[in-house]
Amino acid sequence: MKLIFNDEAFSFELLRTLSYAPYGGADIGECLVTASRIAEGDFESWHKEWFRVAERVHALGDEALAAGQRIGAREAYLRASNYYRTSEFFLHGSPEDPRMLSTWKLSRDAFREAAKLMDTKVEQVSIPYEGTTLSGYFYTAPDTTEPRPILIIHGGYDSTGEELYFGGAAAALQRGYHCLTFEGPGQGSVIREQRIPFRHDWEKVITPVVDYVISRPEVDPNRIALMGISFGGYLAPRAAAFEHRLAACIANDGVHTFRFREMGQKFMAGRTDYTFEEYEATVAKVMQHHSGVRWAVDNGMFTFQANSLSELVEKTEPCTMEGIADQVVCPTLVCEAEEDHFFAGQPGRLYDSLACPKTYLKLTKEDGAEEHCHFGALLLFNHRVFSWLDDALKISAEPAGALH
Repeated sequence: MKLIFNDEAFSFELLRTLSYAPYGGADIGECLVTASRIAEGDFESWHKEWFRVAERVHALGDEALAAGQRIGAREAYLRASNYYRTSEFFLHGSPEDPRMLSTWKLSRDAFREAAKLMDTKVEQVSIPYEGTTLSGYFYTAPDTTEPRPILIIHGGYDSTGEELYFGGAAAALQRGYHCLTFEGPGQGSVIREQRIPFRHDWEKVITPVVDYVISRPEVDPNRIALMGISFGGYLAPRAAAFEHRLAACIANDGVHTFRFREMGQKFMAGRTDYTFEEYEATVAKVMQHHSGVRWAVDNGMFTFQANSLSELVEKTEPCTMEGIADQVVCPTLVCEAEEDHFFAGQPGRLYDSLACPKTYLKLTKEDGAEEHCHFGALLLFNHRVFSWLDDALKISAEPAGALH
């Protein structure tokens, strides 16, 4: 799905930003006009133009708030948060660039201003984790008096806790679920402020999160679901293999193996006898003209805290469901986007390896949902996912009208 840009990474990230429009995260005209000013494949131009529109919309929110216009302020702050996130996206090649931290903080702050103005209760929470805490948001479903089911959502390789509101929390709230979004190692504030990198054994992250959720009296401890997005499509099933208090797991999209060694092999023209020096030189050459590969390596070095490509390869080597997938026991939904340019073939590998009750959801080009994580079709995606989740958690047993 080419959108404005010929550059695949720029086109996709524009689509991703636009996709949050149904949940208040974007206005279509703002996005298209901003994209039209960006030089193809130019990371600096991308940052400049998205930052420019984010600042303008942020100021609009401040003006509305000063005038007592709650809804207008909330709408502007939500869009500004998403635009700041987009502006920061391609800066990860220079982790010490001060704009990376300052722009991310503006995204977080704008979202928190919006959260204060929402119709439902939103709490900033700190989840105890190995001597520190993980940042999260607890969204309370409206009009509830009895314990309710909850959907825990985390992102993947590059998402932030604020983005997860658009990526699933808003849809969960609409359907009467409580929702907890959080940032784990390698993500959001945990990597930017605490410098704690990704880890492959994500159950060590999810178990304290489930402990926290169960401590909340408004949560039904027997109906806790987990959704992982993008690289989270590996992390969530990995956690579910060990954390059996989960009643359901959603992999959006499914990922069986996340190894840089395997991902880079496609650049070696079918060779298997290459040295690592040849591999490294080839990837470096590809990065010069392929912005998606450049970003993937830059972001990997940052989020895994690797000092070289060889170290990044080494650190991603354990990221596989091999020998683990058959330990998942809860019902699991494996999602596939028909033309996913990141993880083609991975959802099928994950699905085939699972021995638990499982469902395969493939959305297609005909649906307009063929891109990674079904960006461009989130309303359709959420319709299908929550229909499955209602059934998996036996929501039909609820009193009439309790969930929709």
